[in-house]
Amino acid sequence: MNIEGRNITLNGEIYAPGDKSISHRAIMLGSISEGITTIDNFLFSDDCMHTINIFKEMGIEIQVNNKQIQINGVGLYGLKKPDKKLYVGNSGTTIRIASGILAGQNFSSTIEGDSSIKKRPMERIIKPLSIMGANIASKNGNPPLTINPSKSLHSIEYFQKIASAQVKSAIMFLALYTKGETKIVQPSQSRNHTERMMKYFGIDIKEEKNTIIINSDTKAKGKDVFIPGDISSISFFLVGALILKNSHIIIRNVGYNETRIGIIDILIKMGANIKIFNKSKKNNEEIVDIEVRASKLNGVEIKGDIIPKLIDEIPIIAVACACAKGKSLIKDASELKVKESNRISAMVNNLSNMGVNIVETSDGMIIEGRDRLMANKIKSYDDHRITMSMIIAALKAKGMTNIDEISSIGTSYPDFLNTLNKLINYK
Repeated sequence: MNIEGRNITLNGEIYAPGDKSISHRAIMLGSISEGITTIDNFLFSDDCMHTINIFKEMGIEIQVNNKQIQINGVGLYGLKKPDKKLYVGNSGTTIRIASGILAGQNFSSTIEGDSSIKKRPMERIIKPLSIMGANIASKNGNPPLTINPSKSLHSIEYFQKIASAQVKSAIMFLALYTKGETKIVQPSQSRNHTERMMKYFGIDIKEEKNTIIINSDTKAKGKDVFIPGDISSISFFLVGALILKNSHIIIRNVGYNETRIGIIDILIKMGANIKIFNKSKKNNEEIVDIEVRASKLNGVEIKGDIIPKLIDEIPIIAVACACAKGKSLIKDASELKVKESNRISAMVNNLSNMGVNIVETSDGMIIEGRDRLMANKIKSYDDHRITMSMIIAALKAKGMTNIDEISSIGTSYPDFLNTLNKLINYK
């Protein structure tokens, strides 16, 4: 894809696509609940469709009518043995969280993904699930995972070394198949969509600071679910509007969960002109509209407890830092090395090729901002968030930028380019 950066502004009003994290969880929880679950504003991305497909493979009736999804839930023990291996494509969320459900079944299953997934570390879920009695075999800690019925599942108290919503969620789902209380102690709070949705579906969950307590004696009942807009997906437009002169956009229906708004906090700290308004709440999730105007940004230090609240947004935050005045430091983000790509190296290589003085560190990067980026050949690394981040960077660059591959966008935001084109104006 070729992108020419020439006097571009972003102007207009858009609606945020459905949240990917919540869409995954709604399918999973709806499938093992009792009764019917309906889902509105579902994200029909490649990743989320793989979650739908693996539950269909296990006998769940899932219907799509006018962009509304209806799930006929079968309860905890109503899933059926799949006829073939369960394929998750590029979705790390699907393979990690669904493994917690599969470990509670009375049948064997194998779950696998594409070449990228086969390199993703699974020990982080295998260890706690195994402590709970799960029977999981892997290929040296990587997929495919073969999960056999357990002879004895039990509740545990688990102390997470690294805050991870996927690991936490896998434990929480398997906890539903045990007796008694399971406790999860986090070093810091990670995104809490699973906790909120389970509560909404009627599961007994308590939260005490960074500790989650799940009581397995309750059963989930089907619900009507509205998926808020994905703040991770609209983060690209947030940064684009901030760094492109004279831009002014409004984004409607954005999920504003306290565990996901780290990017808003950081951008405001950098000097961003961002207004939050029209606050509301649906099925335990906050929703807002966001107004953004072009702003002069300053360098920032990003580290510590805020990292889990913006881990997926760090690639586009790096673009903002590259266009800010002064030096920025991003650290404590080693988790980025085991995403769809090594996102630290990917962003350092790409931004360096665009003329940015940027240095890779063991757990992040140091970025010296500049007024204008320089066009060059860019690698996507087959990573949707790298691709979308570099498309925004290309709009700020002088000359023609070539990005080697853009099909990975479909992983999380199939309509990204159409939405972006609606906002682009040439001065």
